Amino acid sequence: MKAFGKILGLGLLGLLLIIVALGFALTHLFDPNDYKDEIRQLARDKGHVELTLNGDIGWSLFPWLGLELHDASIATLNNPKVPFADLQMLGLSVRVLPLLRREVQMSDVRVEGLNLTLTRDASGHGNWEDIGKPLPGPNVASAPPAGTPGEPVDNAPSKPEGSERSVKLDIDSLTVNNARVLYTDEKTAQSYTAESIQLSTGAVHEGVNIPLKASAFISASQPNMKARTELTGELRFDRKLKRYNLEDMRLSGETSGEPLAGKTVTYAAQGQVLVDLAANVASWSSLKVSANQLRALGELNLRDLDKQPQLSGALSIAQFDLRTFLEGVGQPLPATADANVFKKLELVTRLEGTPNSLALEDLAVKLDDSSFSGRVAVADFAKQALRVSLKADTFDADRYLPAKSDQAKGATAARQAEVQQQEAAVAGAGTTQLPDAPTKQAWSTDKLLPVERLRTLDLQAELAFGALVLDKLPISDAQLSATGQNGLLALKTLRGGLYNGTFEAKGTVDVRPAVPQIGVNTKINRVPVEHFIKRDGPDKTPPVKGLLTLNSDLTATGNSQKALVDTLNGTASFTINDGVLVNANLEQQLCQAIATLNRKQLSGEQRGKDTPFQELRGSLVIRNGVASNPDLKARIPGLTVNGNGDLDLRVLGMDYNVGIVVEGDQRAMPDPACQVNERYVGVEVPLRCRGPLELGAKACRLDKDGLGKVAATLAGNRLKDKIDEKLEEKLGDKVSPELKDALKGLFKR
Repeated sequence: MKAFGKILGLGLLGLLLIIVALGFALTHLFDPNDYKDEIRQLARDKGHVELTLNGDIGWSLFPWLGLELHDASIATLNNPKVPFADLQMLGLSVRVLPLLRREVQMSDVRVEGLNLTLTRDASGHGNWEDIGKPLPGPNVASAPPAGTPGEPVDNAPSKPEGSERSVKLDIDSLTVNNARVLYTDEKTAQSYTAESIQLSTGAVHEGVNIPLKASAFISASQPNMKARTELTGELRFDRKLKRYNLEDMRLSGETSGEPLAGKTVTYAAQGQVLVDLAANVASWSSLKVSANQLRALGELNLRDLDKQPQLSGALSIAQFDLRTFLEGVGQPLPATADANVFKKLELVTRLEGTPNSLALEDLAVKLDDSSFSGRVAVADFAKQALRVSLKADTFDADRYLPAKSDQAKGATAARQAEVQQQEAAVAGAGTTQLPDAPTKQAWSTDKLLPVERLRTLDLQAELAFGALVLDKLPISDAQLSATGQNGLLALKTLRGGLYNGTFEAKGTVDVRPAVPQIGVNTKINRVPVEHFIKRDGPDKTPPVKGLLTLNSDLTATGNSQKALVDTLNGTASFTINDGVLVNANLEQQLCQAIATLNRKQLSGEQRGKDTPFQELRGSLVIRNGVASNPDLKARIPGLTVNGNGDLDLRVLGMDYNVGIVVEGDQRAMPDPACQVNERYVGVEVPLRCRGPLELGAKACRLDKDGLGKVAATLAGNRLKDKIDEKLEEKLGDKVSPELKDALKGLFKR
């Protein structure tokens, strides 16, 4: 606005100079072309500009004072050889007699081929700032101060501002053809150009509506942008009240350029614009904006124009296809897990802002199938300080996550094939060979975090969801609080309800180092474990069910699933209550072991496929993606389980040694072959579990070597019992009990 005021002032100054020059010519009643040198000197002395008149001056006298000026230019006195304005032709005519009444009555005013060249140098000084400034005189510094002896002092009272009647304008029309404005900033190497400027108005009278139409081609250098634009409306102004209205304003056109990646955006804006400089306010009411298929309504208000302007207003955006819109402006969204998201977006909000901030208050947003309400603000544009406080009814975050790359899909498919192959191999659970350990990588190498963006992020976020889906887990009453500044992001809390249980997570993401560092602490309380280990493929049955309670404290580095798992370190403890080992009749396998030790065959039919357990618990120490579990314990009806082993999280494989203390078949009518006589009670039967984690207990087999040792132990115990019986028969009451025990002890060695 300031630069525009300078340019407008320049135009008025030019008109004034022409009128003064014309008056000088008329005074002499000669051809003004004979007095070009005098006119130029008058421009230097009175207007403090360098006026160059290369063309002829055409004029008429009465009753219209007509003037045509051809091929003229204006420069500052500081740089007289470099004009900042030139024109091909200026034509106007003024009624003579109204000038005596301080009224300017003009017929048509025409400007052809006007060029304005505005330049700001490397020090920040603009060439337009020197317009009308005289050159410093040689003795300016030594000029005597006002009131010194010998200098007359003008004691006449100054006239109050505005006491003289203002000049009244009356112009039939104003036409500008083929004008051009060039602005260059040498410090930023940025330039803007408006070319082929066309301007036409109706009759120009103060206090009445003036029809206005303007068009131009606008371009910018960095980034390279071009736009064609047209403005229409009716202008009304009151100079005394400093009030300006542009009614029924409509701005339309189209733009393209580098940021739009070769796409073209068609835009339009309309409404009623008011600027009141006396009250330092401005407004844009009945606002309507469109850009391609986007449509918006609203109003904008500015106050404190003389200080730091304050923005207020409202905005409503009708439902539109955000994905298609962004593709149309050359900013396509990245591929998402669900290609149908970002299809529907609508928004209603109240606006508040300053030159360096903007807040969307009382925000109501509908995105696809979700509704949000709250506040979103950029507290500082320079720092990109984002403030978010939102509540949502439902939101499925999985749909909006980045789609898997082909590499990730290939790795997943390879591992699924390996698991299915192992699963087919153990179809006859308990009788087949021990499964092989998995080898296929289970994790993607796709980048997870936009590191460069996160390093500059200034974030404070408070989010609440009535229902949130995250990693296929339906979370109820979810609460999320997060901050981010200077490359350190903190998840203060993420908590909610999950399958009638609860969970809470806290953590940090540090992207300041070259490799991101992540730390997370989780607490899960009585959540069905099967929902964490859902399987892909035809058989989606989880290997274990039960209520999981988990506490973990983990760290990792990297920016992909694979990198994070490979560097995973920390500790965890877990308990699963009221559970079931699915499709794994562990008790049946043990009955087979007991029958083997009894040298009998099971006569009963195989019972149910699953093995229920009361509790499964243990602790994990994780080093570089491998979790060691030294204290696995389980309570199963008729069995007590102790185990130790490793979980290789890199390939989601397990390798365990499990010892089962047998209590035997406790049913009212047990299988005779599976009965546990007195000498078997307390004996630990060994199992080995190895293979993909998805197989669960189906990957467990009797450890035949260990079972042989158990059989040898049991045989030794049987022999000892027989010897004890024989000694008891032979010795009877002939020796003391102490001697009996000593003799029996000889056979234990």
